[in-house]
Amino acid sequence: MPRGIVTKGIGGFYFVDTGESVFRARGRGVLKRNKALIIVGDEVEATPPLPGDDDGVITKVYPRKNSFARPPVSNLDKMIVVFSVSDPEPNLEVIDRLLVMAESKSIEPIVCINKSDLDDENVKSKVNELKSIYEIIYPTVVTCCLDEKGDSDQGIDELKKLISGSRVALAGPSGVGKSSLTNILIPEAEMETGEISDKTSRGRHTTRHVEIFKLGDSYVYDTPGFTSFDLDGIEESDLQFLFPEIGEASEKCKFRNCFHLKEPDCNVVLELEKGTISESRYNSYVSSLNEIRDNLKY
Repeated sequence: MPRGIVTKGIGGFYFVDTGESVFRARGRGVLKRNKALIIVGDEVEATPPLPGDDDGVITKVYPRKNSFARPPVSNLDKMIVVFSVSDPEPNLEVIDRLLVMAESKSIEPIVCINKSDLDDENVKSKVNELKSIYEIIYPTVVTCCLDEKGDSDQGIDELKKLISGSRVALAGPSGVGKSSLTNILIPEAEMETGEISDKTSRGRHTTRHVEIFKLGDSYVYDTPGFTSFDLDGIEESDLQFLFPEIGEASEKCKFRNCFHLKEPDCNVVLELEKGTISESRYNSYVSSLNEIRDNLKY
């Protein structure tokens, strides 16, 4: 029986890509009775439509390597965390929260610095500052959806190489250019590109459903955005390892249960003072740790 990936779900119908064909299918009755949810990205077993039928049947949903509730997607390999140099200004704590979210799901993060007109010296300086924070930790790419010459491929080839052979989604605050990047990667998505609201400086949401598009040997998830930034399910002792550079430095701390705050002989604090761990990343770690501890009180 063919095995495929659910690329879209609308009104109880699911589109299944087996690699040889794409067909519409419904969930088998037993799946419905067991309240088994089928979401975009699921690996499924499905029979194509029989002669005279419009739809095939999904008979089995395979175990997921990871999944999200908002948006409802599963089985991601990589996540492109997108932020802009300006308009809107980068919120490093939000960026780090997205990176932690990816790490917690065993998803490989890619950092994408977008809207980067490198002919502008001020922009170039800001890009270098941001790269210095992330490029020693994660694959980092600088993109510009439209430069002065009208070209829209700055950094795109590099980004395509980074996601090759993977199932990948874009995440990031509103207005940072996720839709524009997706339009360049997969023009058939035909996404609307939202402008920044003058009053709120926030981007308008431009994607209203979830769908997967093929890009060579990759699958790109087109989603309305990842709206859940909570730290539910993350233990305070595990948080440090979701910041790879902090987890690595912690191996040389004097005490195994060091939380890298005011403990004696803390190697993380030492690396922070030396500048090998960035202050913004450390502050994000402390903020997240405090949030997890506050949640334990209630």
